[in-house]
Amino acid sequence: MESIENILNTLVGLVWSWPVVILCLGAGFFITVLTGGIQFRAFRHAIDVVRGRFDKEGEHGEISHMQALSAAVSATVGLGNIAGVAVAVKTGGPGAVFWMWMIGLVGMATKFAECALGTIYRIEDEGGQCRGGAMYYITRGIPERFPNLAGAVGPLAMFFAFACAVASLGGGNMFQSNNVASLLNESFGVPPLATGVVLAGAVGAVILGGIKRIGQVAGILVPLMCGIYILGAVGICLMNLGEVGPAISIIFTDAFSGQAAAGGALGAVIITGVRRAVFSSEAGLGSAPIAHAAARTDEPLRQGIVALLEPFIDTIVVCTATALVIVMAGMYGSGAPDLDGATLTAAAFDHFLPGFGDGFLAFAVSLFAFSTAISWSYYGETSTQYMFGSRAVVPFKLLFVGAVFIGAVWKLGPVIAFSDLTLGLMVVPNLIAVLLLSGKLREETHSYFGKLRSGLFERN
Repeated sequence: MESIENILNTLVGLVWSWPVVILCLGAGFFITVLTGGIQFRAFRHAIDVVRGRFDKEGEHGEISHMQALSAAVSATVGLGNIAGVAVAVKTGGPGAVFWMWMIGLVGMATKFAECALGTIYRIEDEGGQCRGGAMYYITRGIPERFPNLAGAVGPLAMFFAFACAVASLGGGNMFQSNNVASLLNESFGVPPLATGVVLAGAVGAVILGGIKRIGQVAGILVPLMCGIYILGAVGICLMNLGEVGPAISIIFTDAFSGQAAAGGALGAVIITGVRRAVFSSEAGLGSAPIAHAAARTDEPLRQGIVALLEPFIDTIVVCTATALVIVMAGMYGSGAPDLDGATLTAAAFDHFLPGFGDGFLAFAVSLFAFSTAISWSYYGETSTQYMFGSRAVVPFKLLFVGAVFIGAVWKLGPVIAFSDLTLGLMVVPNLIAVLLLSGKLREETHSYFGKLRSGLFERN
């Protein structure tokens, strides 16, 4: 097992090298400039769209804007916000949180771009379901803009679909069940085997109902779990208000010194922060467009505007809540206990809420992991269908349920490395496609906001 983990960590180091980090940050900055700071100027409009102010009867799609956002947020707001932030702070120091914020802000523009493109180039499959995602804007969008590249899009799309399907089994599945099992075992002595059986059964019951059921369940779970978790973290901050300022100061100071990082280098802090932020927010992965493509809308760009809220909710709000609790508890560097992932975050919560913190976090983690797994199952299902057709969907769902169980009983180290590797493989083909289609994105953005300013969209 140790040799497998070493091989995986070596591959992760190769995939998550400086070129990929620069690609993630650079693409976000480029789209921010291209769209005139879309994440800032369209923020209020995004909230209006989610509230249904622009909904119309008979629009093409299967789920509402709110359900699409909830499904995508339920995939992003997961163990990456709890366990992932703990891993970032422990391995990269508090400064890694600053770089998570940076990728979160520019990631709002990236998420807008990929989800808008995913809806523009979506298709309707033989069963009448809307399907979208990076593989579709790679194969349909790039040849439209660059006919000379038509021969390269097939392999690129297949590579992305394969990476996404495998990632759904790793970061979207086994990483989730592994942390739930570890935390429940640590807090209440629940055997990982029992956690695996129960969680696999619950996930299977939902995902067999398809995207409509996933959207319905996510629409209930996401506001509930975010509210409960943020309430707990904010409560800790309010009870320890004098420690909040110093914690924020440490994050900013360490972001540029890297002295608290395990490797003692600034580069390690930045790479760790970017990697964990991409894992957490999924901005740049090309996965969220799969959920947003199912939304009921005749204005594809509008779904991209809704999507830009995700990195804000995920990274700026939820990840910050986790990071502040861990840093205030001093659980980093030499002060970090011999714990990993969610168990480290639980220890930080229990530091401030003795006898209650670990139980509270165990409940929150269970909700986060469950919601993330059901949404990622749809990402993997769509990617599998793209590669092998509809006949492969049911076998994939069965494989997905089995992976929930395997993740619960496997060691954490290889699970984290496997998750990082598969997610990293998704980034490159997706962001190449997004950058190549930036001209199309600029045209659609200009057209949409022109209509909005002219009052052509009816408000409810």
